[in-house]
Amino acid sequence: MTSTTESRYRVSGMDCAGCAAKIDRAVRRIEGVSDVSVSPTVGTMVVRHAGPLDAAVLERKVKSLGYGLTPAPRGSAEPSRAEEGETVAHAHGPHDGHDHAHDHDHDHDHDHEHATSSQKTPVVAGLHGHDHSIGEGPWWGSRKGRLTLGAGAALLLAYGLGQLFPETASVFFLAALLVGLGPVALRAFAAARAGTPFSIEMLMTIAAVGAVVIDAGEEAATVVLLFLVGELLEGVAAQRARRGIEALSALVPKTALLETDGATRSVPAETLQAGDRVLVRPGDRLPADGEIVSGESQIDEASMTGESVPVFKGVGAAVFAGTVNGDGTLKVRVTATAADNMIARIVRLVEEAQEAKAPTQRFIDRFSNVYTPLVVLVALLTAVLPPLLMGGDWGGWFYKGLAILLIGCPCALVISVPAAIASALSAGARRGMLVKGGTVLETLAKVEVIAFDKTGTLTAGRPVVTDILSFGAPEAEILRLAAALETGSSHPLAAAILTRANDAGIVPPAVEGGAALGGKGVSGNVEGRSLLLASPKTISAEMPLGGEIEAQIAVLNEAGKTVSILAVDGRPVGALAMRDDPRPDARTALAALKQRGVETLMLTGDNARVAAAVGADLGIAVRADLLPADKQRIVLDLKAQGRRVAKVGDGINDAPALAAADVGIAIGGGADVALETADAALLQARVGDVPALIDLSRRAMANIRQNIAVALGLKAVFLVTTLVGLTGLWPAILADTGATVLVTMNALRLLKS
Repeated sequence: MTSTTESRYRVSGMDCAGCAAKIDRAVRRIEGVSDVSVSPTVGTMVVRHAGPLDAAVLERKVKSLGYGLTPAPRGSAEPSRAEEGETVAHAHGPHDGHDHAHDHDHDHDHDHEHATSSQKTPVVAGLHGHDHSIGEGPWWGSRKGRLTLGAGAALLLAYGLGQLFPETASVFFLAALLVGLGPVALRAFAAARAGTPFSIEMLMTIAAVGAVVIDAGEEAATVVLLFLVGELLEGVAAQRARRGIEALSALVPKTALLETDGATRSVPAETLQAGDRVLVRPGDRLPADGEIVSGESQIDEASMTGESVPVFKGVGAAVFAGTVNGDGTLKVRVTATAADNMIARIVRLVEEAQEAKAPTQRFIDRFSNVYTPLVVLVALLTAVLPPLLMGGDWGGWFYKGLAILLIGCPCALVISVPAAIASALSAGARRGMLVKGGTVLETLAKVEVIAFDKTGTLTAGRPVVTDILSFGAPEAEILRLAAALETGSSHPLAAAILTRANDAGIVPPAVEGGAALGGKGVSGNVEGRSLLLASPKTISAEMPLGGEIEAQIAVLNEAGKTVSILAVDGRPVGALAMRDDPRPDARTALAALKQRGVETLMLTGDNARVAAAVGADLGIAVRADLLPADKQRIVLDLKAQGRRVAKVGDGINDAPALAAADVGIAIGGGADVALETADAALLQARVGDVPALIDLSRRAMANIRQNIAVALGLKAVFLVTTLVGLTGLWPAILADTGATVLVTMNALRLLKS
């Protein structure tokens, strides 16, 4: 099997899918190229090829069409280590087991491995130049801006000279026409040689030359100017669409305070390596992904996750490049280079998603391949048949044929889908919702059933103390003694007790002779008293509990809570009940999905009693005691019924079901597995982002339908008015460029979603 490599480039000057189609066809003709993916919305091109790629040939091809070509810059969309040919296996084990006597119930899913392997080569360096872009500066400083201004000035000058010398006015307008039409015609013939004979530039060139033939030079020059203005507006709109994601890269500071040998010095942030230690002062942006090794502070992660409330983080917590440190001084150990930090990966994932064509976009592309030649044929028949068959005026019908050529340009139609999808993907990314492509976005809009994991998805993934029962001792004393026994333990239930004690301002006393009792509980001596903290089953084997206590415990167990009893000197004095409670927004999120006509289902490996209690709280159907293979089977059964299914999980224990679903959605934290294996990822662990994601996808599809209606509707109206003689060349070009600008601006509304 022949291996292929992948080279990635930035292409400047693309404003619409028509631009991308010309580049696509030209590059595919280069020897050795097996596939090309061009995205005008993000200005990128990915070329897959067997063997080395001839950089000089590629440069000439793209530059002859009026576009610039440069390697994809480091740190935004450069291939990661795995993408450069290294096979990476992500192995994720089950939730840690603990030999602890609290008889806790959690999901116990099996291990899974996810391995990816792809081969890519570094992009070819040394490519340069562009002919056609808006660029980063003001529009009037770009080549396209200068050409438009030059054509406008030439037309005004021709009009003025025509008033002074009426007998030679046609010559002046012809000269003005050539100023604007010359570069357009050159691009048209270059596109024709590269395999795109029916480009908008070719249609414009034919129409302008035809107008000169019938002595409509003034109108031809004006039409070309309007065309250039339309292209300029398209470029400005396209650039605005790209800036939403590009702005993420700008969040990372240029410099960092690197600590070496006890001293701090300023270095470029892009030079930081894993293992380096950096100082982050209050108010600074973090220069790299890392782990806090000293200090604590509130971290503003709004730029990363859309979460408006700063998050408190201390030693051992993960932090991300571009987020803002609050009022504390931090020392951070770098865990990722600039090319592989969270922002770089998000930018890369969004760009790759925008490069992938949605089904609707693929259909529109195929349709336009037939549509444009058909328009040329209709224009030709309009110009020829009425004079031949009905004795019509040759000049009048030839003029109408030229107008139809301009009306038929498919620019607005072919950009209607990618512009909307690019805006939706960018809007989602800014809110911490990553969607991997238009296909996923379209599928999300049609989802009928969403299956949720429980632990870590609908619930927070960590138990909390919900009840403290007193059998004679004060509640504060029960908590104080229980916290003393659990001090130093990393078990989730122990952490819940210690957290509750800390929140209450309780300082646990010292324990003497503390010991774990081999799966039965924990014991020790505190202040001269013998303590035992264990499950009801263990305690009842040591001492009688009594019917009243057993009844209280039964009620808590029915509510899905884990109960631990505290005994002092051989007598039960109290109990603590713990549960992994639902996330605060889970109930409202599930209700919102129901309002949108989406059915919800919980699939969990937890036991039926605990799962049923959580399901009753949330109002969701429950399937419990499931292995990963069982979850996958249920998802496949739903799909076999003809239903569109999404699966929401933590991206680790739900891999089989996530892969089996029509859309797999990983929730929480932005872990590597969440970013790389699922179809969509919710970086901020909010269940409320699931209905928000559905809303975004549905708005995007509605926007696409609006765009297609505008594009085809305007063309239909002006086609009729042209045939009956109400409109001519000027309205025709306004119909085309106006529709393109309207479609683009409508798509940009999604950026505000």
